[in-house]
Amino acid sequence: MIAELAAMGTVALGAALALALVAGVVKGMTGFALPMILISGLGSFLSPELTLAGMILPGLVTNLFQAFRQGIRAAFQSVRTHWRYLATMLAFLTFGSQIVLSIPAGLLFLILGTTITFFASLQLAGWRPQVSVRHRRPTEIGTGAVAGFLGGLTGTWGPPTAMYLTALGLPKIEHVRVQGAVYGTGAVMLTLAHLQSGLLSGMGLNLSIALVFPALAGAAIGVVVQDRLDQERFRTVILTVLVLAGLNLVRRAILG
Repeated sequence: MIAELAAMGTVALGAALALALVAGVVKGMTGFALPMILISGLGSFLSPELTLAGMILPGLVTNLFQAFRQGIRAAFQSVRTHWRYLATMLAFLTFGSQIVLSIPAGLLFLILGTTITFFASLQLAGWRPQVSVRHRRPTEIGTGAVAGFLGGLTGTWGPPTAMYLTALGLPKIEHVRVQGAVYGTGAVMLTLAHLQSGLLSGMGLNLSIALVFPALAGAAIGVVVQDRLDQERFRTVILTVLVLAGLNLVRRAILG
């Protein structure tokens, strides 16, 4: 494993490990954005196959850490509370993955990126959308469908989920735990799929394993920072990361 990773080159391997640490810190603070940071960063100097493989295991492990941080009972309670969102997202993720070749990914990145940037910016400026009890069910089903469909097509389902949970006004601990449960389920499916596809093997598997450790260390650091943030500052951090994530999606749409 060490010999194969050394073949990447010291600079490339060091940069990958540093990116995983940074992505883990942001993940620990906000509950999302690790895949976007890793894919954007690793993709600038590694092949698409290595980039995707490198993201898989760090995403899986940090999501499980995030979901089960308060224990198994709390994690399953979050799943029970938000089961409609999770079930809808997974169904539409499967559907979206089946038609991925028929819709230009760039167009979807552009639509998703501009929408997220617009609404997150409005909220940073003071707009506070709220989901009433009356509209909770249609909102979670609708948002779950959008997140899953776009996730199946583009591999990005974090920002819609984070926006939905922010609109619910969940306490920060539950907010992050629910994200972990949602993303963790998707990460398990992604891991199994690419163990079967062969992408998660050889150099890709070795890189993914190596990136788990800095990503998990970063997540632990991020959790410490998150614990020190009050609810309002946590909300501001979430929205700021959403704006940056949205702009990155627009960049990917334009530059490819």
